[in-house]
Amino acid sequence: MIKELIKMNRTCRRFYQDVPVERKTLEELVDLARCSASAANNQPLKYILVNDPEKNALMFPQLGFAGRLTDWPGPVEGERPAAYIIILLDTEISKNPWCDHGIAAQSILLGAREKGLGGCMHGGVKKDAVMEIFNIPPRYEILLVISLGKPKEEVVLEDAAPGGDIAYYRDANQVHHVPKRPLNEIIVG
Repeated sequence: MIKELIKMNRTCRRFYQDVPVERKTLEELVDLARCSASAANNQPLKYILVNDPEKNALMFPQLGFAGRLTDWPGPVEGERPAAYIIILLDTEISKNPWCDHGIAAQSILLGAREKGLGGCMHGGVKKDAVMEIFNIPPRYEILLVISLGKPKEEVVLEDAAPGGDIAYYRDANQVHHVPKRPLNEIIVG
């Protein structure tokens, strides 16, 4: 069951923008992150939940969506995320997130997938602008942003040829293909 959930949990970049993601759903997803592992159990992460269309419109241009798809500027109006979760480091608790934000993000995205939602983890964030838009106090550092919504695209996981190209791409039907290295290529000992 977990293997199938992980295989279904592909990055989604196009959504049904008009299908809302309720705050309660966002809280349930953050609760999964809250219950996840934390280095030394410091629990230094905090979250901002965004699901208001006006705030979504302010957030959208602050994010990068697909670095390898150089001819695609990102989702068009009507296909943009319905919600966002901003993952913050509370520097008054710890100056180093260790791997907590990766664990939290994966927990959130797996939970979203289980609820029929898709998501995209954004490391490319215009952090100064987001800090200003949401009046985030300087004690917090933005680590990641997760965009969420009902998926509007098909994402296909496929095996790359041994030593082959692993660049994700979209075909003529806008199906998003994600090649993965073969298992025997990643186990080195």
